[in-house]
Amino acid sequence: MKIRANNIDIEVEDSGPGVAGDVRPAVLLIMGLGMQLIAWPPAFVQALVDAGYRVIRFDNRDIGLSRHFDECGAPNLVWAAIKFRLRLPVQSPYSLTDMASDALGVLDALQIKRAHVVGVSMGGMIAQRVAIASPARVIGLISIMSSSGARGLPEARPEVLKALLGRPKSKELKDIVAYYARLFKVIGSPAFPVLEAELHERVLAGIQRSYHPAGSARQTLAIVADATRPQELKHITSPTLVLHGKADPLVPFACGADTAKRIAGAKLVGIEGMGHDLPPGVVQHLLTHLLPFLATNQPAAEPVKVT
Repeated sequence: MKIRANNIDIEVEDSGPGVAGDVRPAVLLIMGLGMQLIAWPPAFVQALVDAGYRVIRFDNRDIGLSRHFDECGAPNLVWAAIKFRLRLPVQSPYSLTDMASDALGVLDALQIKRAHVVGVSMGGMIAQRVAIASPARVIGLISIMSSSGARGLPEARPEVLKALLGRPKSKELKDIVAYYARLFKVIGSPAFPVLEAELHERVLAGIQRSYHPAGSARQTLAIVADATRPQELKHITSPTLVLHGKADPLVPFACGADTAKRIAGAKLVGIEGMGHDLPPGVVQHLLTHLLPFLATNQPAAEPVKVT
């Protein structure tokens, strides 16, 4: 469904608040760079619903079925990377703080006062921004395969950078699917491989729903421009769980460890053999740590009022 949040249209999927007398605590899921709400594995979402939570997913701005910002033009990511390395300010059409305001706007539109906030990759960065901007709204922060964004942290492996800089051979659907399938395979979990057919099916579903690479580029620019977040993580007061794959070739484990180090009281869990994706085996490992964390950090009051 489409809702109005932070003055833009956002596509949202909501599992529902429950019934009167049995209001479900909310869990807001924030997906990563260029990824749509359908990228959350159904088993992950269903496990949260079965555990008694109201699960809200949404397409970040500039991707999926949410508002696109094509009027802002295509960013020059090479120039932005050069400026970043020279420690010069990077300008972006919108910021991760804006994207955090979108997330809070989704909660506002659904009349949810407080929620657990779960983010993966760029979504983890946005979740961190939500916890910085509005600590009273965040019951618990869960940052998965993400980073503090601090300078000097390890970068993606060379083969990953090569894959990221590649392009589909043509604009034909089969070539677009093949390109993204190869990319996801390169960043995937070595201990939890995904069948080729399943990977192609998942990529195809995303492309058929919405294919918008320009939005991914602008989201990338927002990440690069987010220079102050490492220093601001110390202001997070919400209980925090950091989950990260020890075999992540895109955002190395040290990035998750640095995130946890900068947030007071944060718990860091490294998962052996996990890369930068969410295959079934990884989902089970994540839930093993996530569900007890959610149960331990329950809201003091009902997050919504059922009418």
